[in-house]
Amino acid sequence: MRAEIISIGDELLTGQKVNTNAAVICAELSGVGIAVERIIVCTDIEEAIIRQFADSLRRSELVLVTGGLGPTKDDRTRNAAAELLGASLVFHEETYRSSAERYRARGVEPSPGLRDNAMVIEGASVIANSRGLAPGMIIPAGSAFDHHYLVLMPGVPSEMEAMMQETVIPWCSGFSDQVIVHSHIMTSGVGETTVERKIAGIEESLPGGTSIAYLPHQAGVSLRVSSVGADRSGVERENRQVVDAICREAAEYIYATREATLEEVVGELLAAEGLTVATAESCTGGLVASRLTDVAGSSQYFQRGYVVYSNEAKQQVLGVGKEQLAAHGAVSEVVAAAMARGCLLESGADIAVSTTGIAGPGGGSSEKPVGMVCLGLARRDADGNVREVTSVFRSHGDRSRNKYRFSEACLRMLWQELT
Repeated sequence: MRAEIISIGDELLTGQKVNTNAAVICAELSGVGIAVERIIVCTDIEEAIIRQFADSLRRSELVLVTGGLGPTKDDRTRNAAAELLGASLVFHEETYRSSAERYRARGVEPSPGLRDNAMVIEGASVIANSRGLAPGMIIPAGSAFDHHYLVLMPGVPSEMEAMMQETVIPWCSGFSDQVIVHSHIMTSGVGETTVERKIAGIEESLPGGTSIAYLPHQAGVSLRVSSVGADRSGVERENRQVVDAICREAAEYIYATREATLEEVVGELLAAEGLTVATAESCTGGLVASRLTDVAGSSQYFQRGYVVYSNEAKQQVLGVGKEQLAAHGAVSEVVAAAMARGCLLESGADIAVSTTGIAGPGGGSSEKPVGMVCLGLARRDADGNVREVTSVFRSHGDRSRNKYRFSEACLRMLWQELT
């Protein structure tokens, strides 16, 4: 089955919002063996929506649409579909009743617009909206479009996701006789070309239904291994064999074989060992601590964080020596080590990490260029002695990207220590 996604909204075309709905729909369809051939973003103009619906329905058996559903005048998706298919709009009592009950539950009288909201395309299967007001619809497009299907859903992500999981996926799960398996390999500290060189031999001998996609992001690159076939056990076996082979060749860069952030994996390792961590940050301004505490349950292992941006703060809060700063400069492995040690002693954590660098755009020199960061890690051994590790990492980006890559390098250093 060929599927297309149409995301409607000028806010997507102007860059005001990111099209996250399409990614969710692709993942859900892939789970039932339906591959998406196109993702299209369309303006709110009704004539343009009609043209796009016609184009997609002629080409694809299943067209899924998000956005432009609701009671306001800028919601034109329903009318465009009705116009294209020559269908009438009819009142859907159940939608109106459930919407009115939502209003009354909040102590508000239903608005007149709820009746307009409950108008659906005649002949459509209505998709109940368990998270909002606008109903979705599964619409047979008729013989003019080879009996293909048009599925309309709201653009609000939570509403769309509920409709996909509760109604759309169960409805279309029997449409495909193929199995699609995706595996994700998460890497850190490595670029696309390095990974490609590492696994060149694997790519040259892939099974017929398997492919590898490189997914660059601001901290590096991750991989998606996709396998397609008719027999689930065979497809899963081939996919796992390729994943295992990649893990053998690029083990030093791979921190997970599932969709997970580095901070999530670090948190799992800390929790499993019953260890606590503290952070001492200069150039990253608390970003390492922020990422660690983005993970639910991080209070189990995150002790505290210090942002010591100035030399005075490094001395007063963490006990970094004035002589060390004078002799080596704030951006140095000596100071990174002293920051980590001071953080460990002040916090009482089991492990401490530190960052001190030059995020840019100014402040660099030939010896210490913009994009250079010194990292420190301090940890008590079994005898209570403090062991220190330092490293230097270099990034090439703007200030925001450098800060993020510095935080990634720090988390990677912590991950390496824990593994």
